[in-house]
Amino acid sequence: MEPESLPTEVILTHPRQSLGKVQLDWTPQPGNYLDFQGKTYAVLERRHRYQFKYGRYRLYNIALYVQFAQRPAEKTLVDGRWVVGDATCIYNAKSEIVRCAVNPHGPCQDCRYYEKV
Repeated sequence: MEPESLPTEVILTHPRQSLGKVQLDWTPQPGNYLDFQGKTYAVLERRHRYQFKYGRYRLYNIALYVQFAQRPAEKTLVDGRWVVGDATCIYNAKSEIVRCAVNPHGPCQDCRYYEKV
């Protein structure tokens, strides 16, 4: 079975519950956004589950731990990955999930704390 065709279980972190399984044609990384059953979730963690069969372990399932989220309107490409907000600000966290400590909900435009790197 190819990794792209593995069943992926989507698990909500709080309250902890399984939202269901889905076949994905891409491999979500922490920080990516996933649209599932009409709602948008941020991927917080990805775990691989293995099964011992015929004397060896094989990947048989992937679990995604998610939380409710809105896709950020502001994103900046930094070293080949998208980060939330304006990465030219010294306070930007350079993270796919968190914008910054002083203005975590944004927007970066017209922020009184903005300081260019």
